[in-house]
Amino acid sequence: MIRLAAVAAFAACLAAPAMAGCTQMPFDGARFTVCEMNAARDDIRLFLRDDQGRIYGSFSRVDQSLPDGQHLGVAMNAGMFHDNRAPVGLYIEDGVEEMRVITSDGPGNFGLLPNGVFCLGDDHAQIIESRSYAANPPDCRYASQSGPMLVIDGALHPRFLEDSDSLNIRNGVGVDAIGTRVVMAISDQKVNFHHFARLFRDALGLPNALFFDGSVSRLYAPGAGRADLGFPIGPILGTVVDDTAADG
Repeated sequence: MIRLAAVAAFAACLAAPAMAGCTQMPFDGARFTVCEMNAARDDIRLFLRDDQGRIYGSFSRVDQSLPDGQHLGVAMNAGMFHDNRAPVGLYIEDGVEEMRVITSDGPGNFGLLPNGVFCLGDDHAQIIESRSYAANPPDCRYASQSGPMLVIDGALHPRFLEDSDSLNIRNGVGVDAIGTRVVMAISDQKVNFHHFARLFRDALGLPNALFFDGSVSRLYAPGAGRADLGFPIGPILGTVVDDTAADG
């Protein structure tokens, strides 16, 4: 059930001006930036390496790599990575698997099971618990594994505590039940896991959501005046915009 506070927050979100697919919205005492995408309409991709095999590491390098007439629309870092920026878990780009799925528990947020896989098909998206993915892999053109899952079939991750004092700037992604609505979100101030997960479930109405990171959380949304900087990152999730189509 959506709380009254969440309804008020969502109404405020709708009243706020949308900027390049992204909107700033308050929820339960904190402010978030939320970017809506449509998997059936938008060109959503994952990016890791250029055509020379070098890891992009930044939004600007992804944008510069696109052909004339295309540009990076909105984007965020999309999963945990090692010191060399290689993905920690499953990573698939344009049908090619670079890293296999990891199903064991372990240290850190990634190993806080259940974790999950964000999977993009040709016209739909889904978030799948990692062991379910391993047992019956779907056809993913793009996929990135991260963890923990924030929302699992409408329920919050069982390890989250409402009064936890573990606060961070956090980012993640959620998908609706039919796989069309894809929402990237980042907290604009430090929040705990429970708060961030409730954003996806209660304010955005999404039954499944996946945490991307809390130590490195960045958003690229030039229309909203955002192009977060920092040291190089690993996988990137974003939209590719065709300038001709946009002009038409």
